[in-house]
Amino acid sequence: MSGVMISNKKLPPFVSNFTNEACLSRRGTSVRRDGDVVIGGFFSLYYVMYYTAILDLQPEKESFTAQCMLNTYQNFLAFIFAVEEINENPHLLPNISLGYEFHNFLYSHWKMLESSLILLTGQDEIPNYNCRRDSKSVAVLTGTSWATSAHIGPLLELYKFPQVTFGSYDPLLRDSGHFPSLYQVAPKDTSLAAGVVSLLLHFGWTWVGLAITEGQKGLQFLSDVRAEMDRNSICVAFVKMISNPLVSYVSYMYHYDMLTRETTPVSVIVMYYDNEGLNDISYVIERHLVTWRVWVTNSQWQAEMTGKSFILDSFHGTLIFSNYREEISGFKNFVEEANPSKYPEDTYLVTYWYNNFHCSFSDSDCTLRNCAPNISLAWLPVSRFDMALSDRSYNIYNAVYAVAHALHDMLLQQGQMPPMEQRGEKVFPPWQLHPFLMNTRFHNPAGDQLNLDDKRKRDVEYDIINFWNFPEGLRCKVKVGAFSSHAPFGQQLSLFEDLIEWATDIGEFPHSVCSESCRPGFRKTPQEGKPACCFDCTPCPENEMANDTDMETCAKCPNHQYANTQRTHCLQKTVTFLAYEDPLGKVLAGSALSLTVLTAAVLGLFVKHRDTPIVKANNRGLSYTLLGALTFCFLCSLLFIGRPNTATCVLQQTTFGVGFTVAVSTVLAKTLTVVLAFKVTAPGRRVRQLLVSGAPNSIIPICCLLQITLCGIWMGTNPPFIDTDAQSEHGHIIIVCNKGSLAAFHCVLGYLGSLALGSFTVAFLARNLPDAFNEAKFLTFSTVVFCSVWLTFLPVYHSTKGKLMVAMEVFSILASSAGLLGCIFVPKCYVILLRPERNSLPKFRDKTHSGSRKSS
Repeated sequence: MSGVMISNKKLPPFVSNFTNEACLSRRGTSVRRDGDVVIGGFFSLYYVMYYTAILDLQPEKESFTAQCMLNTYQNFLAFIFAVEEINENPHLLPNISLGYEFHNFLYSHWKMLESSLILLTGQDEIPNYNCRRDSKSVAVLTGTSWATSAHIGPLLELYKFPQVTFGSYDPLLRDSGHFPSLYQVAPKDTSLAAGVVSLLLHFGWTWVGLAITEGQKGLQFLSDVRAEMDRNSICVAFVKMISNPLVSYVSYMYHYDMLTRETTPVSVIVMYYDNEGLNDISYVIERHLVTWRVWVTNSQWQAEMTGKSFILDSFHGTLIFSNYREEISGFKNFVEEANPSKYPEDTYLVTYWYNNFHCSFSDSDCTLRNCAPNISLAWLPVSRFDMALSDRSYNIYNAVYAVAHALHDMLLQQGQMPPMEQRGEKVFPPWQLHPFLMNTRFHNPAGDQLNLDDKRKRDVEYDIINFWNFPEGLRCKVKVGAFSSHAPFGQQLSLFEDLIEWATDIGEFPHSVCSESCRPGFRKTPQEGKPACCFDCTPCPENEMANDTDMETCAKCPNHQYANTQRTHCLQKTVTFLAYEDPLGKVLAGSALSLTVLTAAVLGLFVKHRDTPIVKANNRGLSYTLLGALTFCFLCSLLFIGRPNTATCVLQQTTFGVGFTVAVSTVLAKTLTVVLAFKVTAPGRRVRQLLVSGAPNSIIPICCLLQITLCGIWMGTNPPFIDTDAQSEHGHIIIVCNKGSLAAFHCVLGYLGSLALGSFTVAFLARNLPDAFNEAKFLTFSTVVFCSVWLTFLPVYHSTKGKLMVAMEVFSILASSAGLLGCIFVPKCYVILLRPERNSLPKFRDKTHSGSRKSS
């Protein structure tokens, strides 16, 4: 490597970490290759940690330990490769050689400025002036942490010195306006939160933890991802902010222990890395062997992978969102050919060689010896050196090209592109490069289009990488999907699930939910004091359904439908009514017909024995009327059975009211006839005239007329109508006759009750009259039965619904009618059929005389 200069800064002893190896400890930390113009680079190949938390002291220069960061050496190789590739390109900066100046960037409060001052002054010992009058440095490549920019940005801004960052995109650096000389080469990654949430939704992971590195970008990602998760009903189980280990090593380790042992048990954790390779969370997590979790992270995590000696790996199955990019041809060949013989001044390459290929140093000139022939970095396992280009290394490659293209455009415009033999040192200040950096737009050798103008940047597209590391050391990265925010909605995420390897302890597709999904037929009930993702599953109430999973509420079925047993959907209700085909309808209809036939038989018996004393003595005309009315009552009950229509609904109530009015008024007439008959003691009395003239018989038409009037008013104002009852019977719509006016219905019943009560009162007063063919007692019993049936009917009727209510009404009609028939006519039929000797006039007279003697 011609023209290479080494700084006098020495590697700290902990970096070399080889006993009695003075050769390594004397090597410098910075490398500079001369050229017509020079690009500076600040890379962290080792860092220091201050024990302020342990010692409780203010940090001092001597109180540190240093650690090599082997995983960042690829960044330096990408930097050298880009410079050499440009120097070999005849179309970019022709006749001008490009050099580089590398400084190890130490993350400490007083050392952050040291590299910048060395770059600007050209001296390792920092004076208060610049002795390099014609500096060849035109730009510097740095990371993008806010702390870094806040410390070195103001210093570089004093000289308007261009700063090109190669870390992940940070909108705050440009939006703040504090760093006008800063340019970001990385594409925008503002869609990272949307991509992560899309992945969580795809797998149904609604209960996840967040582990975020402290810093501006970490806080911004936390805000973005939480907002995106809230919009998509994903809950955060916990949030752990990963502190910078350089601030407090004890706090750093404590937070990581909490991340593994003291957090809410979840199966998926989203990690966001952006401390520019400072965190080694991998070691602490692997120390606990957290092999039951799925880790979802961004591409910065790749820089943290260092070799471990475990068979199992906590990060096997990790899903990584990596920036989509094309492959850079020639980089792998460059890495394979890089060795200490080709770059003897590269301290870190020598360290790699010594540590990994078991070389030794000569005592005379400190050169490597006893190394295996033809060895290269490609021989190392992935845990020691990864040949695959990382996002950060790719950004460094693009940053070098961005500076080269801007410089090329500026020199063309100024006419300062001299021939090779006339070239000399540049004579322009670095600030003149700013407008060209802002407007540069080019395609890199891989074919990707780049620009440094934040307003023209597009959101990056992501490759989703699955990290395979079982057994540990495999460290294979397999592309299993992609995410693009530019794709149509619903097509932004694509995955090949068959290629995904999950964590070691997860034998099947992982689940990460606070509560299992509620099946159809259940609704979610929030758990008090817990996030929305934590809920109980409550069955839907009767006649409500939920036909999907995780329903917030159950939907009520329409009146003509009902919910099935599982409460998953609504079924059409069956239309039903008290039909003749139903068992209950058959029983009631059969009973009505049987009682009708029985009543007709009794009427025929009375007609056949119409001239016998027992028939004549109790006013056979009224008996015929009563039997006819009872037959009518039994038959009217059939109107309540079968499919209702308007006519039957009207006839049900009118025939019921009029028929029973005839029957009860006939009973009243018979009772009055008995009373008047026994009150006649002298001829010519007015009572005898009433009895002979048949005055009691006029009660029947008078009572019927009053009932017909009531029914007429009922039918004229609010008549019965066809109605449906969808609530009484599950799964059925019952067609019933609505009474229309309940007041009119109760008036009809009340009128019948008053007639029955009057009959009972008169019959009760005549109970002690001579009992020869005296039916006063039987009339009393019949009215008691009649009143009992209908008094019981009212509360039962109002407490039943649907077909049972109709059946109750039919039963009451049949029971009360049968009570009248049985109590009044069964004793007479007994005498007529079984005791005919008592049905004669001599017997009648004997019983009458014996009754008179007893009474005297």
